[in-house]
Amino acid sequence: MAERKISQAIIRRLPRYYRYLGELLENGVERISSLDLSVRMKVTASQIRQDLNNFGGFGQQGYGYNVKYLYTEIGKILGLDVEHNIIIIGAGNLGQALANYTNFEKRGFVIKSMFDTNPRLHGISIRGIPVRMIEELSDYLNKNKIDIAVLTLPKTNAVDVAKIVVNGGVKAIWNFAHTDLHVPSDVLVENVHLSESLMRLSYNIANTKRG
Repeated sequence: MAERKISQAIIRRLPRYYRYLGELLENGVERISSLDLSVRMKVTASQIRQDLNNFGGFGQQGYGYNVKYLYTEIGKILGLDVEHNIIIIGAGNLGQALANYTNFEKRGFVIKSMFDTNPRLHGISIRGIPVRMIEELSDYLNKNKIDIAVLTLPKTNAVDVAKIVVNGGVKAIWNFAHTDLHVPSDVLVENVHLSESLMRLSYNIANTKRG
């Protein structure tokens, strides 16, 4: 039987399920119905059931979902049951803020090193994570297995650095640089355009006022 293709809309909702289920666990909730979960998440109970049925369902009629089990299973679906080695390229304010975010390690994303062009940053550590010079990047990738490269550098440098990263065997890029990257089809890119997100918020504010 052919493998079912999961829509991007469902994939985008999975981290929300995971986050809400984690909060339920912290509050000591053991079981929850799709209806109660829908009230918390502002997603219909039907949508929740449809989403989870793509992966096997996990619930029972009249019984609901075992919160811990569902949390664990969604974590596996998201690949959070294995560690992912990460490097951050760009050790400026944004790069340092990401390096200081301890929840990454809790989710299995381990930041191994940072890279920058500023010689004043060479040799310093951000929360124990060493900053190396960009000239060391190719050699580092040849000697270390890195799963994800995070680009927090100016867009003028992003394209060239992405080529180095791809040539170094990295198959996933989290791109904060304000430019689109053209990479081979087997390399995954998740673009995070902060200004575009802010503009969407601005649009919604403006149209709410007009309404």
